[in-house]
Amino acid sequence: MKKIYLAGPDVFETDAVTIGEELKQQAQDYGFVGLFPLDNVIPDKQSPHETARAIRDANLELLKSADIVMANLNPFRGIEPDSGTVFEVGYACALGKDVYCYAADCRDMMARIREKQQLPADATMCREGKTIEDFNLSHNLMMIDLVVAKDAESCFTYIAKEQGGKIS
Repeated sequence: MKKIYLAGPDVFETDAVTIGEELKQQAQDYGFVGLFPLDNVIPDKQSPHETARAIRDANLELLKSADIVMANLNPFRGIEPDSGTVFEVGYACALGKDVYCYAADCRDMMARIREKQQLPADATMCREGKTIEDFNLSHNLMMIDLVVAKDAESCFTYIAKEQGGKIS
């Protein structure tokens, strides 16, 4: 069975272990093995810096062992996705992995930012004075063609069709 690395800010939720188990079960239901970042065992009694490095290294090894990456690109602490998840997506692309992403709000970035920041309908700059990308994409242009679904379930269905998994 192909392995799917389940990237996303879900690891920061208070019920992260439960969420990870549910995602792994969904992966199995579609004929894949789910790999969740919290599956790693990190040594105790290290400095915060050493712990952070150990988590990063373990996650990268888990990601390397996967055939596919599925990433949750929902906003995290703001308008944009979690930077760690975005790093993992880029790393996976660089490794030549198949990457599929999902986000609940797939409206184009211009519409999303205008609404979230309560900007005028014709605004082309965000509140911080930066240009808003206008490519009719839901996320940064580097994610072009990667956002394929609005939720994990729909993303698994898409992946199964693309990768020959079980269609529920």
